[in-house]
Amino acid sequence: MMTNLFSSFDPSSYPSLYLNWVSSLIFLFMPSMFWLIPSRWNLLWIKLIMTMHKEFKILVKSPKNKGSTLLLTSLFMFIMLNNLLGLFPYIFTSSSHMVFTLALSLPLWTSFMVYGWINNTTHMLAHLVPQGAPSVLLPFLVIIETTSSLIRPGTLAIRLTANMIAGHLLLTLLGNAGPSMSAYTLPILIIVQILLLILETAVALIQAYVFSILITLYSSEVN
Repeated sequence: MMTNLFSSFDPSSYPSLYLNWVSSLIFLFMPSMFWLIPSRWNLLWIKLIMTMHKEFKILVKSPKNKGSTLLLTSLFMFIMLNNLLGLFPYIFTSSSHMVFTLALSLPLWTSFMVYGWINNTTHMLAHLVPQGAPSVLLPFLVIIETTSSLIRPGTLAIRLTANMIAGHLLLTLLGNAGPSMSAYTLPILIIVQILLLILETAVALIQAYVFSILITLYSSEVN
């Protein structure tokens, strides 16, 4: 019997091996081209990649970042597949842990900041002062902008983690309520669970998109 709601996120494999994190190796689930004519799954995958490439290409306007859409599209696919895999039973949800999300947001944010402050120092300093702000408020605005910039990797990681945890907790609560319900109310519970699962599937896609778009916007600020 589960004594804690959050125990559904605990690793359950052998302590020295950490086999739960193997679920993050989502390249095993990516479709491969085995035939000359691509399958419908391959076509859907290619269509999704090209759509995301066009989205990121609009946001990345600098010619210096010509190949960055490859990184951003890969990041989107990686987070999306991890989120979707976590919705299946008995699969460890790695994207609901801060270790996973911070490992994605912190290195990217750090590299953007280091690149921006070394190569575009004047541009980065100008971003700290909003245009048309009163002179009296300038010191406070610089402190606020600096703080907001420093907490960006944490907010990215927490946003992704919190949304995945919230949906899983609701599904766990509804699943635990099933044995104690009568035969008349059980069909309602099943319908609610199906609707919530559809909502969580949409959240899994949206969170991957939001994470990638915000990383793209942060990268465009340093150029």
